[in-house]
Amino acid sequence: MSHILSGLRVIDCGTYIAGPAAAVIMSDFGAEVIKIERPPAGDPYRMLYRLPGMALSPIDYNSMLDGRNKKSLALDLGDEACREALLKLVASADVFVTNYQPQLVKKFRLGFEDLQAVNPKLIYAQVTGYGEIGPEADKPGYDLTGYWARSGLMGIMYNADAEPTRSPCGFGDHPTSMSLFAAIMLGLYQRNSTGMGCKVSTSLMANGAWSNSCQIQAALCKASAPERGTRKTCSNPLVNHYLSRDGRRFVLCCLDSARDWTRICAAIGMTELIGETKFNTPAGRAANAAELVELLDREFAKEDMAAWKRRFAEQEIIWGPVPSFEQVPDDEQMRINGVFTEMQDAPGGPARTVSNPITVEGAEKAPPKMAPAVGQHSTEILRSLGYSEEAIAEMIHRGVTLG
Repeated sequence: MSHILSGLRVIDCGTYIAGPAAAVIMSDFGAEVIKIERPPAGDPYRMLYRLPGMALSPIDYNSMLDGRNKKSLALDLGDEACREALLKLVASADVFVTNYQPQLVKKFRLGFEDLQAVNPKLIYAQVTGYGEIGPEADKPGYDLTGYWARSGLMGIMYNADAEPTRSPCGFGDHPTSMSLFAAIMLGLYQRNSTGMGCKVSTSLMANGAWSNSCQIQAALCKASAPERGTRKTCSNPLVNHYLSRDGRRFVLCCLDSARDWTRICAAIGMTELIGETKFNTPAGRAANAAELVELLDREFAKEDMAAWKRRFAEQEIIWGPVPSFEQVPDDEQMRINGVFTEMQDAPGGPARTVSNPITVEGAEKAPPKMAPAVGQHSTEILRSLGYSEEAIAEMIHRGVTLG
């Protein structure tokens, strides 16, 4: 079956998430993605699920997500024969993706100019931690440091009675991969008119700033930061989270000051509060936040979530569930809208994974396939590049590729 990006060859010469995840999106739309991995262990991301603090599982769930659909070519890029093989592959490729540290790009001669000389039509896509110029250009970065912390997000997303916390795995990498994917598509679009390739790039730092851009723009305008509060001393108790009787957490997002107070009063069955001056204006609710939060806590604890769901719908109240780690995969709305997709070739039977968030009407995504073993396709790809069985065997014997 043909897909939007069928016929496109992509080289994924990256590690962990931000670069490789952009390649995954292309693979979902039919591109052939060949992942370059150092033998014998491959991308260190393959081992991340085993580290303390990660969700415990015998399954490498990270590779299921960000390694799906790819072919794996094991190459020791410090070896000249392997570099020659990579350059032959580059000559046949449309896109080259890397998030290697700048020092490694220089060491392995994988810069845009190096590869453009081999393939002038190549779209060269790069992710860095902190941009390509300046005193920190060579500084290594993960999304925790370059996206979450550097952007200011870590410094604002906690209550007055708490401390800053770290971001979960991939929190900034996956949004950054979307930016890189968009940049690649722009590069390909430009190539259609110019016939030439180009370099496109982004950084964890820039994407973090874009995610936090409303607050950064306020700071640029010399705005005063709002006072940090707690859940019970929030500036608007109608934009807050609460618990139902059956322990389900939900969040209200009531921003229509002219109507939402009346709707909340009707939902909790206390219409007598509509005219209560302590609560019927935004200023009153802010000044009496602790009392109102306590009142709402008490009322919401009287019914199960199913009842509140009906009442909120009746009153057209904007709210959202706050599911636990284990509850998200059971989200029916996500399932219906294709947020999850099924891998038919998973060991032990079909298993679900998270689809990329882009849909194109009338265009099906490619059925996802499990991530390959390290170097699983090395022999196949090297043969396609014109290597003899003897040459491949010699490379395997030297340990610079895998058979």
